[in-house]
Amino acid sequence: MSKNAPVRVGVVGAGANSRSRHIPGFQSLDGVEVTGVSNRTKESGQVIADEFGIPNVFDDWNELIRSPNVDAICIGTWPYMHCPITIAALEAGKHVLTEARMAMSSTEAKAMLETSRKHPKLISQIVPSPFTFKVDATINDLILSGYLGSIISIELRSTQSNFPDFGGDLHWRNNRIFSGYNILNMGIWYESMIRWVGPAVKIYASTSISVNRRLDVTGAMQVVTVPDHVEILCDMAIGAKAHLTFSAVTGLDNKSGIWLFGTEGTIYLDTSSMSLYCGNRTGKKLEQVVIPADKQGHWRVEEEFINAIRGEEQVKLTTFEAGLAYMEFSEAVSRSSERGMPISLPL
Repeated sequence: MSKNAPVRVGVVGAGANSRSRHIPGFQSLDGVEVTGVSNRTKESGQVIADEFGIPNVFDDWNELIRSPNVDAICIGTWPYMHCPITIAALEAGKHVLTEARMAMSSTEAKAMLETSRKHPKLISQIVPSPFTFKVDATINDLILSGYLGSIISIELRSTQSNFPDFGGDLHWRNNRIFSGYNILNMGIWYESMIRWVGPAVKIYASTSISVNRRLDVTGAMQVVTVPDHVEILCDMAIGAKAHLTFSAVTGLDNKSGIWLFGTEGTIYLDTSSMSLYCGNRTGKKLEQVVIPADKQGHWRVEEEFINAIRGEEQVKLTTFEAGLAYMEFSEAVSRSSERGMPISLPL
């Protein structure tokens, strides 16, 4: 597709991210029109269409995908629908931008990647983890410059500082039927981490569920099947060891952050403020790194997707290959915890 050629986008699943990011993002680009929407019900789809001036509302997402007035599909559903919609859209000749997490399992992720490779002229992209856009380039520059020396150890803690909420309702993220092997924000942070240091090759994980029952939308009590606390030990491909903690139940926890320890230096990312600190052998303490505005990344997901369709750039954040890597990691965490043994990667 040539530069500035019209691109017509259809949205399947108009959740919070679609409404706050994707639809406005597409509509802000020259030559891009959001021409159709399909939501969980036609009535809710009509509400979105009225809000954003979208001309067509579809009862069934299959109808939207088959529409001759749609060139590309933006998938904003929960993970359990990402694989079937992605494959159907690609086979219908549509470009695909799918919300993260990529899929329910590594099997689904592999099927999505294989289908995308059968259609090399179509763009396949996953909405990336946005948490570290501000610091990604600077961290990579520090590592590539040799500032750290050889990386010895990685510590990543992502916790919510909450005590267990025994009265909470059942969210779709608590339900493996909808979320698959995805746990908390584990995949999001692992995706960011591998941008800097590459993947793990072996993991040992232990998980627990503190709040093991929740009320669903009907008021019925359901068993929770997704862990709310995770501890992971990793052997990294670069030779480093990593310890990752994810939790929704560690009350008053104020230790969230990422540490990269090397033979020559240390990098610390305060994930609450996205402030970066570093120090090496010549200093006595960590000093904050001031990142110039032109060095900070920012949200440009919709722009990157459209530019890739027009042949102006290649997808970097996030490719289906990277998505498969974090889905294999996520599944390996569950396998390791269930079997009480290390799991090697890739699966």
